[in-house]
Amino acid sequence: MNRADLAAHVADAAGISKAQADAAVSSALDGIKDSLSGGESVTLIGFGTFSVSKRAARTGRNPATGKPLKIKAKNVAKFTAGKALKDAL
Repeated sequence: MNRADLAAHVADAAGISKAQADAAVSSALDGIKDSLSGGESVTLIGFGTFSVSKRAARTGRNPATGKPLKIKAKNVAKFTAGKALKDAL
């Protein structure tokens, strides 16, 4: 399922237009992105938790030449499924 499919599903389930559903999906995703950018986690009860995890700097290897290279530390998004989602799968 992609974003357009999700918006169509929301439109059908809520009885609203696809444009309104797309705006709702966009707003929800923007809210999650803004919270994660601010270092906060987002918990959706019954679904899961989006959080920010710090990835430490490390040494990698260039696959073409085999030479080692330094990979910078960075923050990455992480998702942990909630119990209801795990049980549904």
